[in-house]
Amino acid sequence: MSAEARDPPEDADEGDLARAPSLRLDKWLWFARFFKTRARAAELLVAGKLRLNRVLVRKAHQPVRPGDVLTFPQGDEIRVVRVAALAARRGPASEARRLYEDLAPPEARAAGPEPSRVAEREPGSGRPTKKERRALDRLDEESGT
Repeated sequence: MSAEARDPPEDADEGDLARAPSLRLDKWLWFARFFKTRARAAELLVAGKLRLNRVLVRKAHQPVRPGDVLTFPQGDEIRVVRVAALAARRGPASEARRLYEDLAPPEARAAGPEPSRVAEREPGSGRPTKKERRALDRLDEESGT
């Protein structure tokens, strides 16, 4: 296959774009290592949680081409990526990073407040502490109940 056949020219019309190389969207998401399994990628698509060039996609077999922009949730963040290349296989992470360009600035993703790991509560609210529970037990014993 020649380089001309793989990369459509900038002034290509709709007919030329239909013949441009493409890959199933669920397969590309799996190749690019956004999801551990192809089935997880397909679940996201069927649930209608991915946008391809600002259009909601609900089909796993939707073709994706280099230059397309994908927007989808992953964990606690929204990913916005541009498809840079198509792959023939699911390779190592270093290979997968070359398949896309991350359009969300890294500082914007890291700028959010860090969630606290330990639940915080106001003193006196919620469950009693061990000391408070013992004081309640003593009070119950003294009152005779």
